[in-house]
Amino acid sequence: MSIDLVINFSSQEVKIALLKDKVLTELHSEKGSNDFSVGDVYLGKIRKVIPSLNASFVDVGFEKDAFLHYLDLGPQFKSLNKYAKNTLDGKQLLPDLNDFEIEPDIDKNGKINDVVSSSQNILVQVAKEPISTKGPRLTSEITLAGRFLVLVPFSDKISLSQRLKNVEERSRLKKLLQSIKPKNFGVIVRTVAENIKVEELETDLNELVNRWKNIHKNLLNAKPPKRILGELNKTSAVLRDLLSTSFTSITVNDNIVGEEIREYMRKVAPDQEKIVKVYSGKDGIFEAFGIERQIKVSFGKQVNLKSGAYLIIEHTEAMHVIDVNSGNRKGGDRNQEQNALETNLECAEEIARLLRLRDMGGIIAVDFIDMHDKNNQKMLYEKFKDFLKDDKAKHKILPPSRFGVVEITRQRVREVTAINTNEICPTCQGTGEIKPSILTGEEIENNVRYIATELKPSNFVLKVHPFMSAYLTKGVFSMANKWRWKYKSNFKIKSEESYSLLEFSFVNGNNEKIIS
Repeated sequence: MSIDLVINFSSQEVKIALLKDKVLTELHSEKGSNDFSVGDVYLGKIRKVIPSLNASFVDVGFEKDAFLHYLDLGPQFKSLNKYAKNTLDGKQLLPDLNDFEIEPDIDKNGKINDVVSSSQNILVQVAKEPISTKGPRLTSEITLAGRFLVLVPFSDKISLSQRLKNVEERSRLKKLLQSIKPKNFGVIVRTVAENIKVEELETDLNELVNRWKNIHKNLLNAKPPKRILGELNKTSAVLRDLLSTSFTSITVNDNIVGEEIREYMRKVAPDQEKIVKVYSGKDGIFEAFGIERQIKVSFGKQVNLKSGAYLIIEHTEAMHVIDVNSGNRKGGDRNQEQNALETNLECAEEIARLLRLRDMGGIIAVDFIDMHDKNNQKMLYEKFKDFLKDDKAKHKILPPSRFGVVEITRQRVREVTAINTNEICPTCQGTGEIKPSILTGEEIENNVRYIATELKPSNFVLKVHPFMSAYLTKGVFSMANKWRWKYKSNFKIKSEESYSLLEFSFVNGNNEKIIS
């Protein structure tokens, strides 16, 4: 299997696509500002304590106060609170915890008002990004994630991923971490640490300890609300969580970002530095890898499968609903039950991919095609679990109900990825008012004339929808050739699948927009 990471960098946004065998499986996006990302550590101030909710609202600088439940304080909250208070007061001068006296764990059945109070300064970490009208969800159980390990301050426990099944390997990793971890720091061993050498694990651990030292340094003399430690940027975080020896290539369309990724690879996986490539083609990087087309196909309300079956996906505030339809799928001479099973299995695999790709979270109800055979229902349930096993988000799936509905809960830590795949009306441009769209050709020609005769660039490109490109370039005596001869300009026409039908723009040789 080929695994490719494609990074589309622009000044406003970074988009990261993960392809498995050229099929889009994950899509991440990072805007210019990445405040309140999952993993960010803040010094906040408690605004209100709500005993009835057993929770408090915390000011971390977001427009709405963040939510902190008692169960999210973490058992070592007293130790964290003491460490933060002493650091702010200048009493905790060293970041390490060798001589730090750990406080007793808080009662897991306790009350919020027994532990915190209004106007209290508190060190917190973003557990969920702001979603819809809600502020961030916080935790005071600070964890620092690395490539192989997760560092847990104020704990001496070593935990291993449940996906590490080999007993000997589990024993090796546990003994190894016991010998190298600092005092009063716990460690969670990630699945990717399997068979990793001690040098790499120690390097990862040291980097995490250095991040803890940065928290201490930034906490000195800090005043809330303030971000104390930012999570890695999205590109580095994706590389940290997904990078493996099975990666085929990492391609980016920016030289500076490419060098930053190479630098990161030199630190964590020097033998894989050579797979980093900088794309320099004329087409957009997502166009060249066929990603734009896959986005259009995968993010609509209706998602069609190659067999002719299709999914209808509806999103509400409370839940997602997915309806499975056989469509014009050809089942041959097989009976209805067998056709339903094959369609359901095909759609289950596609749904598992879409859950990750669209980052759908919360409650998801999937209405599969009815099957009467209990063995077929069990097979669908087992296969669906198997399709979802690579999903890193916490999830739980229930067997099909008597009505054929499969219910899923999936961890939601950020907004669902929503991409508008609808075309703007080519006649009214979404205004509801009809304009003379038949004159679009003349509008484009006027721009060509102005650029060719007034601006006179050495070369330029007209970007249009593929249908419009075919219309303008059809035949020897095409409209485009007539304009080239008429205005003595050898401009080029380029198809852009992401454009709406009558959208167009002009760029120069450096891909900088001239006029649109």
